[in-house]
Amino acid sequence: MNVQERLTDALYGLGWGTVKNLPEPVAVRLGRTIADLAWKRRGAGVRRLESNYARVLPDASPERLAELSRAGMRSYLRYWMESFRLPAWSAERIRTGLEVKDLHHLTESLAAGRGVVVALPHLANWDLAGAWVTTRLNIPFTTVAERLKPETLYDRFVAYREGLGMEVLPHSGGAAFGILARRLRAGGLVCLVADRDLSASGVEVDFFGETARMPAGPALLAQQTGAALLPVTLWYDDTPVMRGRIHPPVEVPATGTRAERTAAMTQAVADAFATGIADHPEDWHMLQRLWLKDLDPAKPAGKGSA
Repeated sequence: MNVQERLTDALYGLGWGTVKNLPEPVAVRLGRTIADLAWKRRGAGVRRLESNYARVLPDASPERLAELSRAGMRSYLRYWMESFRLPAWSAERIRTGLEVKDLHHLTESLAAGRGVVVALPHLANWDLAGAWVTTRLNIPFTTVAERLKPETLYDRFVAYREGLGMEVLPHSGGAAFGILARRLRAGGLVCLVADRDLSASGVEVDFFGETARMPAGPALLAQQTGAALLPVTLWYDDTPVMRGRIHPPVEVPATGTRAERTAAMTQAVADAFATGIADHPEDWHMLQRLWLKDLDPAKPAGKGSA
């Protein structure tokens, strides 16, 4: 492990070890202070966030985009402050931490013994949503995590999410898809963050008028297992309670090749994501390149999120 990796691991360890013990108002103020400092520095992540927001709101003025990126950084740090503190939250705090519209799309499918694939973008706090599912609904689920460096940091994330009641599979290695399929055929729940995939297997979609790639996994799993595919969007408001919406199921097209069906379903997921992002762009934590026009052809594509 090199110096940079040791420092990264130490900082995350400090967050989980210290922030989770802070009173909530103190953690909120700390997160906002860090967000504002990062925004004022206008580093690469902040500039990329602003550029991505410009795709979502093409008519926005530079002043509006700057205002939005500041709000976006505050939302992003709210995610981190909440995530560091989640292991110390009481079951009641988790149960009351999220309100979901159209929950019946999820509960009715599971009650009928049908597996469900939930696909989410990087909106608000997907870890809190997962903890709410395992705590409020008492429903276990399986997800995947991209391997991070250093390996100790990946282990921290896995332990953190497993502590919230999730089954976590490594993204790499090729075995995750088969395990997810087995969970779905048994009537289980799979949750995947699925708004960014720069790998060769990513599906090209129209996203806010330009081409991006998103993972094929959610659509392929639904086709192969008969599971329902449900896009979910999340957002914050001015209260401590996060909000969410479960969108109607994305149906498998009746005709077409597997590739054509996968493309159509992934586009439908992207369209659902776009509605949630357009309504609450400041809660979309996309500090990386997403659209194909923004990618550097001289650099290899990165791994996907799901």
